[in-house]
Amino acid sequence: MKLLIVDDDREIVELLTIYLKNEKFEIVKAFDGKQALEKINQYPDIDAVILDIMMPKMDGITVVNELRKDGKQIPILLLSAKSTDMDKIQGLTTGADDYVTKPFNPLEVVARIKSLLRRSSITHELSPEELRVGPLIIQKNAHKVMTVDGKEIQLTVLEFGILYLLASHPGRVFSADEIFEKVWNQYSGVSTKTVMVHVSHLRDKIAEVTGRDKVIETVWGVGYKIDA
Repeated sequence: MKLLIVDDDREIVELLTIYLKNEKFEIVKAFDGKQALEKINQYPDIDAVILDIMMPKMDGITVVNELRKDGKQIPILLLSAKSTDMDKIQGLTTGADDYVTKPFNPLEVVARIKSLLRRSSITHELSPEELRVGPLIIQKNAHKVMTVDGKEIQLTVLEFGILYLLASHPGRVFSADEIFEKVWNQYSGVSTKTVMVHVSHLRDKIAEVTGRDKVIETVWGVGYKIDA
C-alpha cells in the first residue's frame, strides 16, 4: 500500500519512512502543504496520508479542508506538537481521521496507520451490503452514504465506520469506549472526546444534507444509538 508522508522536518519524514518501509509500505514524500496536494493529484493510488499541521506555504489543516472539499475521503493521520484537547478537536473537526502528538513513538504511528487502513475496508462480520436508516442508505462495499432522494453525504473513513456500526445494530446503545475499540480497532486509552468529536461532525454532515439532526441519538451517561 502507498502512503504519503508530509512534514517540513525532513528528519521526521525519513524516520517514518524507515519504519513504514519495514512494514512493506511504499512511501511518497512531501515537505509542505502545497507539495502534499500536488503529490495526491500525481499519485491517485495513495492509500493514506500522514500530515503535519504546522508547515510553510500551506498548513496541514488547510490541506485537509482542500481534500475534503474536493470529495477525497482518503484516511488522514495528523501530526502536531500541539497537544491540548482543543488542538486535537480542531484537527479532527476538519475531517482528519486520527491525531498523534509530537514527540511520538514511530511504532505508534505505524499502528495508527494500520488501524485506519483496516477501517477503510470496513469489514463487519455478518453485515448486510446495504442498510437503510431513516433518510439514509448506507452502502458497505461502495463505502457511500446516500439519502433516499439520491444526495450523497461525504464522510471520512472513521465517520463512515461509526455510522455503519450504529446502523448495523439498531436500538443498541454503544458507549464511546466501545465505539473507539470497534471502529478504531484499538483498546481505549485515549480521551473519549475523540469519539465525541467524530459523532458531532457526523451529525452535522447528516443534518446539512437531510435537514435532520436526530438520526444518531445520545443516551445521556451511556452512549449513542440509531433506532430502526
